[in-house]
Parts: sequence; C-alpha cells; structure tokens
Amino acid sequence: MRNSLSSVRSSTPRRYDAPARARAAGDHAVSTHHTDLAGRSRQSQAVGRTTRTNDPHAGRAGMARTLGLIGSGMIGSSVARLAIAAGLEVVLSNARGPQTLAGLVADLGPRARAATPAEAARAGDLVVAAVPLMAHERLPADALAGKTVLDTANYYPQRDGHLAELDTGELTSSALLQRHLKGSRVVKAFNSITPHQLLSLARPVGAPDRSALPIAGDDAQAKAEAARLLDLLGYDAVDTGALAASWRSEPDTPVYVRPYLGDVPAMNVEDFLRWTFETPGIAVPAAQVRKLVDGALRRPAGEALLPSKD
Repeated sequence: MRNSLSSVRSSTPRRYDAPARARAAGDHAVSTHHTDLAGRSRQSQAVGRTTRTNDPHAGRAGMARTLGLIGSGMIGSSVARLAIAAGLEVVLSNARGPQTLAGLVADLGPRARAATPAEAARAGDLVVAAVPLMAHERLPADALAGKTVLDTANYYPQRDGHLAELDTGELTSSALLQRHLKGSRVVKAFNSITPHQLLSLARPVGAPDRSALPIAGDDAQAKAEAARLLDLLGYDAVDTGALAASWRSEPDTPVYVRPYLGDVPAMNVEDFLRWTFETPGIAVPAAQVRKLVDGALRRPAGEALLPSKD
C-alpha cells in the first residue's frame, strides 16, 4: 500500500459494518459517508481521557462555545465527541437532513442538536467542514461568511475527479476551498489523522504522551482559534504556514496518517477502515510533527491513491 492512506470517521463505536466501496468516499480522506456503528466502546472510552469540565471556557478568552459541523460522518462525529466531552455545544449537519442524525444526537446528549448545513454554519463560533473535496462547492458560502472554517478534506482524484489546478500544484485543496469561501477564514486541520485515532490519542495539556496535529491557514487569528480548539480537544497544534503550504500535511507526505498508526498492511479501503478501529494509535508529539512537516517534499497531488491491496 502506498502512503496515500486517508482518515476515516465513525458515528458511535462498537462494531464496524463495512460499507460498499462505492460509499468509501466520505467527509475526510479515505472515509465513508456514514457508517452503521452501534453502542459505545473504545472510542467512547478514549474521549474520557481528555479533560472534562462543566466550564471549559474559564480562563480561555475567545474560545468557541458552539462548534458547527457540516458533515457528520466519521471525522465529523469524532470531532463532535471530543467537543462534547470538552463541554462545547455542537450543531451537527449533513447533506441528507437533520432527521438522519437523530441517533447520533441522542448518543451525544443534550449539548448536541441537528440542523441544516446553513443553520450549523450560522450557529457555530467555529465551523468544521468535514465533507469530501468533491462536495466543497455545496458548502453554504453566505452562511459561512465571517467564520473561521476548519477544512478536513484531502484530494483523491479517484474519488474527487481530477482537478487541473490541484494536479499542477497551482492550488492546494484548502486554497481551492478558500476561493469558494471568499468571506471566510479557512484553516486546514484534522486531515492527517484517522477518526478512531483522533479519539484514542486525545490527551489533556501536560500529558507526556500528548500528540500534535498540523494546521495551515492565511489568517493568523483564525489559526490561533483553531489551535485553541485543538488544545481543548486534546492536541497541540503545529503551524505549517499558509494555505499554499498546506500540501505539507496532504496525502503521501511524512506526517499524513502513518505516524499515528505505525506499519499499515496492504489492504483495500473497507479493510483499512475496519483495521483502524482495532489499532490504538501512536502518540506523535509536536516536535516530531514539526520535523515531519519540515522534511516533506512536494509530490504531484494528482498521484495520490486510495488504499488498495496492490
């Protein structure tokens, strides 16, 4: 398998029902649009390793109180679980309508509610766009105007179709999203880790095995907001530069997915998704993330491949 592994996402974790390959193109990298996961298990338990508090905003001026999510598949629901555990309000949405999120909302509890994408955009102090790149033009630009938007997407031509501006390196995928969201401040985040590991590796400030995640953006204040959110959810942030440099955490780069997983056997998308649920993950501290990011060499984005047995 090439290094082009992607992040995956889950709703509620106990068992993983592998979806059809046609659906293996969800809201992050190599992910499914939604999964049928029932009950609570290691992922839910992992949330307990982050700091829980009834007033997480005390002493954190400017910290978001409500997190909007557009896309509530595997990475979206993982971010939602961490946010709920940290005491935030969460407004979830997807392309299929609020009624399809009733089970996830019930599982998350009273601080979660479902809405339309535009409603989630307006409600969120910060908004996580957890949709596949091919759906980026459907994000509600007007509702997101003035917002900081965390972009979790990665570019896989097998799923998203070839985009000349990305294939030539003229733009990164996050720069493409920023062009669509002209009135927003886009920050690349959560794109380099798989959803189960996002939950299992979260740690409170000061923990010796606390991991870091790379972020990138053109607006310094927006990146500071994103870093505060990551801190609250259990991660340090490593600033990799502007959106033009966000390729440093994209598929086929040293920091992408593999450091948080270790050795990954060759397998197809469905098997990879299942395998990540059985893998606890590996802590990757900020210094290591910085070294991996700084050592990245840019490869043609159009060559990124989804996991396969070949």
